[in-house]
Amino acid sequence: MLNFDYENRTRIIFGKGKQAMVGELIKPYGNKILFHYGGESIKKSGLYDEVRSALEAAGVSYVELGGVKPNPRLSLVREGIRICREEGIDFILAVGGGSVIDSAKAIALGVLYDGDIWDYFLTKKPAGKVLDLATILTLPATGSESSDSVVISQEETQLKMGYHSDKIRPVFSIMNPELYFTLPKNQIANGVCDMMSHILERYFTTTVKADVTDGLCESTLKAIMKNALILNRNHKDYDAWAEVAFAGTIAHNGLLGLGRAQDWACHKMEHELSAIYDVAHGAGLAVLTPSWMRYVYKTNINMFVQFAVNVMGVEGTYRDPDAIVNEGIDRLERFFITIGLPITLRELGMDDSNLELMAKKATWYSDGKETPVGGFQKLSWKDILEIYKMAQ
Repeated sequence: MLNFDYENRTRIIFGKGKQAMVGELIKPYGNKILFHYGGESIKKSGLYDEVRSALEAAGVSYVELGGVKPNPRLSLVREGIRICREEGIDFILAVGGGSVIDSAKAIALGVLYDGDIWDYFLTKKPAGKVLDLATILTLPATGSESSDSVVISQEETQLKMGYHSDKIRPVFSIMNPELYFTLPKNQIANGVCDMMSHILERYFTTTVKADVTDGLCESTLKAIMKNALILNRNHKDYDAWAEVAFAGTIAHNGLLGLGRAQDWACHKMEHELSAIYDVAHGAGLAVLTPSWMRYVYKTNINMFVQFAVNVMGVEGTYRDPDAIVNEGIDRLERFFITIGLPITLRELGMDDSNLELMAKKATWYSDGKETPVGGFQKLSWKDILEIYKMAQ
């Protein structure tokens, strides 16, 4: 097990009706807040009115900023920063899924910073003073409600980049599984794949001994898949949503990566798909993950045998580990199909015209120089191109 230093300040407030507490919960943190959200869905569900009533009842002043899109845009982040500065905002409430929360995190990073917010993403410089924020989660998927990470898309350059800092972990997050009952099947499936990928990026490791986090990763993956199949039949099953939502938080709050080397190649490769084609992050990951597995598994075949047996339930002779591994990958792919996810780039509407461009962008290739990606196996742009071709 590797050394680690872990702290997570996010208070999780979980259960039925908990969103009604939001006004009183915010009062100790701010006098005037930015109420940040996406489109019309929270208005149609009644959550928008519920939040406004709770804020007003608690005497919390607020300014609204809606319009967050999937793969949240830098342009709206800059608009949010401008509003916060002009209005004297001292706290941010994000009501939505991962895109809304990531947009709020980026705004929180930028309000008290003298330069342009995109500097943080380009240079990875340490965060200065940031605004505190909180969330009401409406779509379990990204784990952003308790993570130290944020991902933003820059429209003009078609770059999608991430940033990490413990300072952008929300001070509290409200999670009510009842709020997820109206989600369409494709969003449920995309969310399930996203949270599974957060675990798989940590699970496939070159660290020799990490029994505790191995077991945590495996049990969380199995719980997600079991309950995702229940939701595929009945999207209003409270208990299944409770399991999936809690698993999504655990998947990306840092706990499952403690003491082990991590990978993150699939996320980097998928960010290039999202940046150019604006595809759903979970759908892109469903396409790329099995191909990445088939490309790299011989780097540490025992890790993939363990996954196939302990997570996917494969039985077979250990005299043929390749067969066990490939059956495990096939079963994962069949699970994705069952819940309605694509498994090829063509299903996402992509041809081969941008494969080389995306592969080079993923490794920052320029004039023969590049930064290989991945911790499990270092991938050059040519490796990534082969994985893209396998995923066609």
